[in-house]
Amino acid sequence: MTLVLGIDPGTATIGYALVHDLPDGGIAAVDFGVIQTSKEDSAPTRLVQLYERLNQIIFLHHPDSASVEKLFFQKNISTAIAVGQARGVVMLALAQAGLEIGEYTPNEVKQAVTGYGSADKRQVQEMVRILLSLEKIPKPDDAADALAIAITHLNTRRYSE
Repeated sequence: MTLVLGIDPGTATIGYALVHDLPDGGIAAVDFGVIQTSKEDSAPTRLVQLYERLNQIIFLHHPDSASVEKLFFQKNISTAIAVGQARGVVMLALAQAGLEIGEYTPNEVKQAVTGYGSADKRQVQEMVRILLSLEKIPKPDDAADALAIAITHLNTRRYSE
């Protein structure tokens, strides 16, 4: 079985998810959630918290590979910079753990999960729920996004091998 860690980088909330393939060709969620940092803390403190928590997740689960959502154009430059900093910390932690890293745009994730690159968030969340045989849509949204990113990478690896 292959265990994939998916990351939806953000500023205050970073989604993470671990999924693995099943012998019958299905996919199962192992763990998912969010890493949250306080807006009261300084940017460097928040980045350290993200790094440390992500390293804990990697140490606990020992994923085989990882996937991260690529940055897309943001109108708010300060938000784009903050997300870029968080994404850099994520990439550092993953690279230090020796993980193969897949990077996917939001449209690539939508296409891989729903078959439609312009799907809305609700459609993606519903397909994540169906693909993972979950009773309800995963919450919060950042965790659902991380699950979609992990599913995209797992399926991409399956078809490229």
